[in-house]
Amino acid sequence: MKIATAKQMRELDRITIEERGVPSTELMERAAAALARAAGEAAGKETGGRAVCFCGAGNNGGDGVAAARLLLEAGWEIRAVLVGRRYRMTPDCQEMAERLEKKGGKLEDFTASDPDFAAWCLGADVMIDALFGIGLNTELREDAQIAVHMMNTCAIPVVSADIPSGVEADTGRILGTAVEAVRTVTFTLPKAGHFVGKGALCTGELTVADIGIPADLVQGQEYPVAAVERPDVRLPRRPRDAHKGDFGRVYILGGSMGLSGAPVMAAQAAVRSGAGLVSVGVPGQVWPIAAAKLDEAMVHPLPSGKEGMLELGAAMAVLERLPSFGVCLVGPGLGRSNTVGTVVRNLLQETKLPVILDADGINALGGHIDILDRRGCCTILTPHDVEFARIGGDLSHGDRLRAAREFAVEHGCCLVLKGHRTITAFPDGTAYVNTTGNPGMAKGGSGDVLGGILASLLAQGFTPREAAPMAVYLHGMAGDLCAAELGEYGMTPTDMIRRLPEVMKLAGQ
Repeated sequence: MKIATAKQMRELDRITIEERGVPSTELMERAAAALARAAGEAAGKETGGRAVCFCGAGNNGGDGVAAARLLLEAGWEIRAVLVGRRYRMTPDCQEMAERLEKKGGKLEDFTASDPDFAAWCLGADVMIDALFGIGLNTELREDAQIAVHMMNTCAIPVVSADIPSGVEADTGRILGTAVEAVRTVTFTLPKAGHFVGKGALCTGELTVADIGIPADLVQGQEYPVAAVERPDVRLPRRPRDAHKGDFGRVYILGGSMGLSGAPVMAAQAAVRSGAGLVSVGVPGQVWPIAAAKLDEAMVHPLPSGKEGMLELGAAMAVLERLPSFGVCLVGPGLGRSNTVGTVVRNLLQETKLPVILDADGINALGGHIDILDRRGCCTILTPHDVEFARIGGDLSHGDRLRAAREFAVEHGCCLVLKGHRTITAFPDGTAYVNTTGNPGMAKGGSGDVLGGILASLLAQGFTPREAAPMAVYLHGMAGDLCAAELGEYGMTPTDMIRRLPEVMKLAGQ
């Protein structure tokens, strides 16, 4: 699903109104109809309910006023309150207030200290948040803060118009405080703030309503960011005469004493997600452990020191093997040392294969970020926020999407920035936001499973642009199936591996 910026949406509105001749109030009425419908669904009533509409002075407030009128016409009790100054009301908002009055309603001024209003609100079935839209870029103040507090503390479902008030549309940042909606009705296209940052936690169920922006205008724009959803993930039917060589060869370099499970889980995930052949190189001391745990993958020992981590000679031993493989995953459980870092960097410089760097493979780049310039070869990094910061990623402005895109462009790599709503960014500035996953996946080993799935898809012939967002989605989907069955507390990365066959089957349907 394509994601629009606030600037793009304003331009689409402008062209529709000024150049295509569609009345702005007509667009507003359609937005209000979608909003009123969602409010009824959230309340579980088609008529006879009670609704409170908190409206700003802008066009987002106009949506709320019009929705209040539609609910009134449908037999609801409504209170529409203006949280703002009347002299600041836009012409369309004023028009909707007049239409409300003609139907017997009223847009009243918000009085935070009115106990009668507060008591009436506590008996409401639903509240509508139409304070601010996607143009908000400053922190909420005074009456707006009070109104948000009322909506968030009264245990009544809140439906937001376009985006929860207080959420910055392009970043998902919270501007002081924000409405915590159970449902958000956005218009024409979703915005990044619905999916990333704390905004994703405030959005609730997202509905995208068509309000009449001409389809050719919408399709004529370029949208560098998209959300990955179920229809976007499709696995092809496998040829009936295929053999294991048709589905790729994955090489995994990882492991150290005390961290033997990481490459094992990566290898199991690669096998379970369809790779034809999987080989694992581990330090000699780890080899008996990994070999005992892996039945389908081939495990071989590499030169290592007394500490159970790779020695310099491991680089040459791995490079001799790599030409027969299609992709190399480097990092699961490698440990951190100067020698390990040198081995990783030597591999990056010498191999032409696509390389996925995870965990300590990423840490090896600290102070050597220039090594990512691999003369057109594919490099994929899969850091979490702490690892991202170690290699120069800047999250200080609170905008993960922007940070991921800027890093991928600057360093010519594919970046998979893991976390809530994992972001996959590419060197051309495009990015994908994931929509699966849950907190139960926040356990050691989960990233190793993702690395194995990603390596498997690359080996099977998917391009990096196809493989990376798909791997993230499938990984989260496996986590969601585990959470549904086992709960978020008790599920483990091994449980996720066990659910991969079901996930891959669903993706192939």
